[in-house]
Amino acid sequence: MKGAAATGHPLTTQAALDMLQQGGNAFDAAIAAGFASVVTEPALTSFGGGGFFLSHTAKEKKDVLFDFFVNTPGIGRTETILPEMTATPIEFPGCTQIFHTGYGSIAVPGILKGLLHVHARLCTLPLKEIMKPALSCLEEGLEINARQEIFLNLLRPIMTSSAYGRSMYMRNGRYVQLGDKVYNPALKDFCHKLAEGKADIYSGETATALSQIMKKNGGMVTKDDLKAYSVIEREPLRIHYRNRVIHTNPPPSTGGILLALGLSLLGEVNLSACSRESEAFYVSLIEAMKEMTTFSPGQKGKLLLYPGLGAKQSPLVQAYLKNIADRVPLSSRGTTHISVIDNEGNAASMTTSNGSGSGCHIPGTGIMLNNMMGEDDLHPGGFHASPPNKRVSSMMIPTIVMKRGRVDCALGSGGSKRIRTAVLQALINIIDYAMPIEKAIESHRVHYEDGTVHIEPGMSDSLLQQLQKQYKINRWDRKDMFFGGVHCAGSTMDGWGDSRRGGNFGTI
Repeated sequence: MKGAAATGHPLTTQAALDMLQQGGNAFDAAIAAGFASVVTEPALTSFGGGGFFLSHTAKEKKDVLFDFFVNTPGIGRTETILPEMTATPIEFPGCTQIFHTGYGSIAVPGILKGLLHVHARLCTLPLKEIMKPALSCLEEGLEINARQEIFLNLLRPIMTSSAYGRSMYMRNGRYVQLGDKVYNPALKDFCHKLAEGKADIYSGETATALSQIMKKNGGMVTKDDLKAYSVIEREPLRIHYRNRVIHTNPPPSTGGILLALGLSLLGEVNLSACSRESEAFYVSLIEAMKEMTTFSPGQKGKLLLYPGLGAKQSPLVQAYLKNIADRVPLSSRGTTHISVIDNEGNAASMTTSNGSGSGCHIPGTGIMLNNMMGEDDLHPGGFHASPPNKRVSSMMIPTIVMKRGRVDCALGSGGSKRIRTAVLQALINIIDYAMPIEKAIESHRVHYEDGTVHIEPGMSDSLLQQLQKQYKINRWDRKDMFFGGVHCAGSTMDGWGDSRRGGNFGTI
């Protein structure tokens, strides 16, 4: 076999497999999948968003985290401007959430520059070849599948807030549905030029047009913001857990440090000594999640684990405390993930996001921009309180697991605050309970948030009753994308794409 890929859409996976078939490496495959995903998963990612790419190069034994997440805007602005945003209600199952969209919600995008940067650094195939799957989908149109229909329906007010959005997603007065095809002609033209090296959003006419429409409509992104944006190469955060070394996203993002905190706490517990479906296991897991959720400056990180399992306090807090003290804006909403491994032992793990989308497009490109500056719960100091040119923090944790110096698996997840708990449970299932990847990902999950333990179907009534004596429980009647979407590729060319988010897995 040449390699394996797990992604959020069958066509995204096929883009990766096409590159492996042509003799490309894991990085060629992942970048091709990244270009394809902005076409196949338009509700989750875009060239107008941000993300992270974690790489392991087998020959060099080198690990790099490529940070191309969004920046806070406003470099060079001398006039006082009140960013203009629109309060947009989004109807989720059981609740309504208000998202702030429009030009004032847009942060400086990074995905396009990130994909091109990684291509230049790690890929072996020419950009024209790598972009062929995305271009093919743009030519033929994207047929809406069941999972994408759900995502698009959730975001209907945003996807149709502009004239160009309505031209793509409305059909004779009705919104697109299962089986319809979506066409994005402006993005098709842009990508054809991009493949020829004749298009960019960070300079030239497109950057000028973007900055002008921003100024006209109360947005904050300037030509100076676009010119100053750069990809940052970071040392991954390394977590030692059992007989594995787990590489993931380092600060200033918080997702990796919180995953490290959870694994450090559970690392002091002999999980394999108790059943995966026991009260001891779930109390330990839930208490670790509580610590991950509630940890803040001034707390000592004491974990109240199930009596007799012998946990002790973890010292892992310094980087997290610094990030909190610096008040870095934190963001991660609509998100997708790509994992690829090749037969040479190279591995790629990439997570990208467009937030919920701003509803605004870069003129002439068909690229919807993010709304990372418009999520009020992520900006407790107020909208645009942070200075310009500052990396926005994220919960995203692209992850590569190493065993005896070689890649064991690559994984990551979408799901906002549920990313860290979804990846945590997948890792425990794989490492502590030696589950096959499919079972490790599809097994029912729990998630602790705001004083409530959310539980998917699959737990026994007797165990649920035991946990209800200690926690406020919300029992879901189905598996749901709320609990994340872990896509994982393994070193033996096994893997799985999480059904909760329309995941897909393939080998070649």
